[in-house]
Amino acid sequence: MARFKTDCIERRLCMFFEMMGHFIGSHPWWFLIVPLVLSASLGSGFIFLQDRISNNIEEEFTPFNGQAKMERKYIQETFPGNDSMFSYLRLSTDGNFASFIAASDRNVLTVESFQDILDLDFKVRNMLVNQSFKYSDVCAKVRGSCISNDILEIFDYNATHIGKVILTFPWYHSGLSRFPLYLSLGSVTLYEGTSVVQSAKAIQLYYHLREDDKTKTDLWLESFINLVSKASSASIQVSYSTSMSMQWEFEKSPDSVIYLFSITYAIVITFSIMSCWRLDNVRTKVWVASCGVLSTGLGVLSGFGAMLLVGQPFVMTVASCPFMILGIGLDDMFIMVSCWQRTRVLDSVPDRLADTYKEAAISITITTLTDALALFLGYNTPFGSVQSFCLYAGVSICFCYLYCITFLGACMALNGQREAGNRHWFTCAKIPEDLPSGNSKGFSICCVGGRYDRMTEKEETEPMSHFFEKFYGPFLTHKITKVCVFLIYAGYLAVSIYGCVMLKEGLDTKNLALDDSYLINYYDSQRQHFSEYSSNVMVAVTQPLLYWKEEDQNQLHSCISNFESLNFVNGTLAWFLMFEQYANATNTNISSQTAFLTNLQRFLNFSPMFKQDINFAGNEIQASRFFIQTLMNTDEGDMMTGLRKTAEDCPINLLVYHPSFIYFDQYTVIADNTIQTMLVAVAVMLVISLLLIPNPLCSIWVCFAISSVIVGVTGFMVLWGVNLDSISMINLVMCIGFSVDFSAHISYAFVSSQKSDVNEKAIDALANLGYPVVQGALSTILGVVVLSMSGSYIFRTFFKIVFLVITFGLLHGLMFIPVFLTLFGICGKRC
Repeated sequence: MARFKTDCIERRLCMFFEMMGHFIGSHPWWFLIVPLVLSASLGSGFIFLQDRISNNIEEEFTPFNGQAKMERKYIQETFPGNDSMFSYLRLSTDGNFASFIAASDRNVLTVESFQDILDLDFKVRNMLVNQSFKYSDVCAKVRGSCISNDILEIFDYNATHIGKVILTFPWYHSGLSRFPLYLSLGSVTLYEGTSVVQSAKAIQLYYHLREDDKTKTDLWLESFINLVSKASSASIQVSYSTSMSMQWEFEKSPDSVIYLFSITYAIVITFSIMSCWRLDNVRTKVWVASCGVLSTGLGVLSGFGAMLLVGQPFVMTVASCPFMILGIGLDDMFIMVSCWQRTRVLDSVPDRLADTYKEAAISITITTLTDALALFLGYNTPFGSVQSFCLYAGVSICFCYLYCITFLGACMALNGQREAGNRHWFTCAKIPEDLPSGNSKGFSICCVGGRYDRMTEKEETEPMSHFFEKFYGPFLTHKITKVCVFLIYAGYLAVSIYGCVMLKEGLDTKNLALDDSYLINYYDSQRQHFSEYSSNVMVAVTQPLLYWKEEDQNQLHSCISNFESLNFVNGTLAWFLMFEQYANATNTNISSQTAFLTNLQRFLNFSPMFKQDINFAGNEIQASRFFIQTLMNTDEGDMMTGLRKTAEDCPINLLVYHPSFIYFDQYTVIADNTIQTMLVAVAVMLVISLLLIPNPLCSIWVCFAISSVIVGVTGFMVLWGVNLDSISMINLVMCIGFSVDFSAHISYAFVSSQKSDVNEKAIDALANLGYPVVQGALSTILGVVVLSMSGSYIFRTFFKIVFLVITFGLLHGLMFIPVFLTLFGICGKRC
């Protein structure tokens, strides 16, 4: 009975590419000019670059469908803000503000330090912007006055009152008013056994602004930054930030790597030329290497231009694409050059190119398909930054592939015509193959070339290919070496799994700013001095309640008790609790609907701020909210999910919200989404491998390599200080495609080898593609190594993960997979 054929698709594709190579070799100029015209046309999309830039942090780095965004919409609709009664506690967004932290190594509650703070506060409040307006013209107001800083109010803006006022922490009480000093004082030391403040190392002041005139307030914020940046003195060190600082600093990141593009291309062009350089003045592949870099550049130009033309947003993370794509394009070029060198020198150029395509095209098609599909699958994520990166990179890789088999093939054909005429690589003049008699040896260095192996009629073997064939291959396939490889792999896997167990999730917004940003000092100072208390989270009662009924009161008190029982909750501020205290103090009856609502209006007139916490519908309280103070003793994601879980368990319909939850939502989706994307991608890679590699078992080994590299990269990136966030997720998605490349090349060469013994097949595969794989790996690393010098966390993370992917991919391609393939003789047989 006939055996099932597994190479039907691969065989037909080989025939197609063979015919294609012959056609391009016969008509190279068409395939040289058309890609240039096409890329120039698509490159016109760059005129829209400024219009397409989308660097809004919330839009690009938080989940599109995050729960907190729906909660925010409810809060804004149910509890609209009151411009005349500003309350930072009740903001549904981050607000519009400026802030500075004045810190001291000793104590800021001294006359000298506090006077410096008062002087700076005076300068801020009286700073004249554009000779037209001050803080009082743009400030957020309460009853017609700018909102003030509690700590300055307590001392009546007089430094000499420092020794006259007894401060208590975390709350300071003055008559019927109480002030949350934990927002103003940091690194507080109390007198033993009391709540009285002995000293503090930091004071934080806020300047809240209106949100109805963004142009004006942005000018004030810029002036604030310029003023406070020079404010440090002998007694205080000042760090500062504004509500717009992160956005402004984030937008500087692309500029920090622009100069690195020229450095990268110079390094890669130099490496490509040097690695393709031959001492033979005819057989050298200098022009092919240069055209390979140009082909990759055209791919980026076309891919980016096409995306810009169709209106795809350009997110800052996309700026790292060219560094990655450069490595992919050169990897394909090295494979093409290697296969060209194994063709018969005496054949015609079209025949040589046909043989080159027959051997190389399937291999680079597999890697291109896996790279592009992995990225396109990554588009199915809830993060705009990931979607934009995946689209730009995926389309660019497709153009890179297109130009590789057209433009680069045409360049190889033209270079082949030069070789066929035995012409010098630079002057194109005919030169002798052997050194003419009477000429010096120096003449042979620059004016002789065209030698080839007369026995095989192929170009002479490169030293590196000879090394893989005669030394590395036999060494790797030795029994003792195989045992050592297994031990090395076991160690690699153990360390990788340990790293995966230690994985942390979430993007620290601090990492979106450049390393030398003033924000870094501000965040460091905040964490050093104000690390005990966290957010004041609002809890909305989303259903009508009969607050005067004991049953409903008990349910509400029970829910509050559940919140306060959490180890990261430290107190509750609620209008109904304050109303109950008011009723008890005034001996007021609130047990009936009429009495409750009548006295509630009196209470709200006495405490008007609480009016913003109640949504009335006639005589019914449709919804209300209260606030719980949280501590920083729990991870942000765990805190948010813990509060949501407590709200769900309450018999009353509750909703918890804080503006920071918009960013914390990434914790709820990042891990599951990354795992889901990877599993689907690995399954797709398996299908592609089964279709294009003519042996099922080898295809499974390729998928094994993908999974193994992903585990390794994930584990080691944790040990290298990288969290799982939307930035590293981009790179892990890309890792799926990259991890296929080297293993797929070696596996395909192993299966295609005509040798009978599995060890000989492994040696043959390493001899043929070992050096191109090393060239591709080095070119990719060189393409991104300059990013390690970047001042941006985003680009450094990109370098770290690409470095890990390439290193582990190379390790699998040149060590693990060749050894594993030799374990099963069946893997070497074509069905």
